[in-house]
Amino acid sequence: MPDNNKIKNSDNQTSADESASFGYQQVPAQEKVKLVQRHFDSIAVKYDFMNSLLSFGLHYLWKRAAVKMLDLKPADRVIDVCGGTADLAILAARCVGPEGRVIVYDFNRAMMEAGKNKVRSALLDARIKYIQGDAEQISFPDGQFDAAMVGFGIRNLTHREKGFAEMYRVLKPGGKMMCLEFSRPTATVFRWLYDMYSFYIMPFAGKLFTGSRTAYTYLPESIRVFPSPEQLSTLLEKIGFTQVTYCKLTNGIAVVHLGVK
Repeated sequence: MPDNNKIKNSDNQTSADESASFGYQQVPAQEKVKLVQRHFDSIAVKYDFMNSLLSFGLHYLWKRAAVKMLDLKPADRVIDVCGGTADLAILAARCVGPEGRVIVYDFNRAMMEAGKNKVRSALLDARIKYIQGDAEQISFPDGQFDAAMVGFGIRNLTHREKGFAEMYRVLKPGGKMMCLEFSRPTATVFRWLYDMYSFYIMPFAGKLFTGSRTAYTYLPESIRVFPSPEQLSTLLEKIGFTQVTYCKLTNGIAVVHLGVK
């Protein structure tokens, strides 16, 4: 089994001259955290609305499919890393029942606050709890959760390897990890249309509805520099996950990655 401490310590130390990608920009690694925080602060209030608008509502279908693939059981304990406005957490909470618990774990308070009304409306306050924290240093002991999931959030970490290693650490043996993330369409023509939409229409809509063109320029750029499904599968296996698989949705615009500890 791979040594996760070595992965953390050798690949992910943040030195003064280390850089990280923020979209197409290379920025000091320590600066990326501030940029991502500022990015989500600026769009938190309209985050759910923009997701629905820009995905034509497809993100709801992707999230339902992803949580279904986790095959959660009643009374399971689940951590939703980079859980934001709690869409995945709500779906998971319905699966785990009254005896189960879901932790929304996110470093951006504005995003978590933006989702709390949805949790209250769904009458799931007792099952869903919130912790503000760093996904690269999850504040739970080893082996606490039956499932760990992250939806459209791993791209925003400075060190995605460390985030996945932490998810692995807090899972019980046999626990499942699910990562739902954007990718690039597989069909050439569809990919060209998607690129045109991503780099022209999305930033325009971002400026129109949120006042931030930059936030919706970062989004497609961060997708393009993210590893392919094959590359990400290799990374997950390196960290120690077994039974690693992935499933492409909507011609590969989104991909569900699964692994078992």
